[in-house]
Amino acid sequence: MSDPGAVPPGAAARLAAERTRTTQRLDRLRHDFLGVVDASRDSNADDEHDPEGATIAFERSQVDALLRQAEEHLAEVDAAYERLAHGGYGRCEVCGRPIAAERLEARPTARTCISCA
Repeated sequence: MSDPGAVPPGAAARLAAERTRTTQRLDRLRHDFLGVVDASRDSNADDEHDPEGATIAFERSQVDALLRQAEEHLAEVDAAYERLAHGGYGRCEVCGRPIAAERLEARPTARTCISCA
């Protein structure tokens, strides 16, 4: 990249693709969560005390944690879009230096350079 402060080419497209992947993942996880909740309603088994298998409560907890992570990632993607729209994308929020294009390609939502990470 010739201008170290320039936004890497394709940044908006990478963010759009990341947002699409994340929203699709959220949709799948929400569907999975509803499936686990429905399964717990339909089950009369004492799943909580079954030492042989995962409990429905554990499965629900796992899916819920994955849902929260995906929601947080979506918020990071949206924040990166805001930085892109307002000229702050690609600048480290700690030191103000440009974030390396390679870092932004690998992690489009990066807020800091490698040195400040």
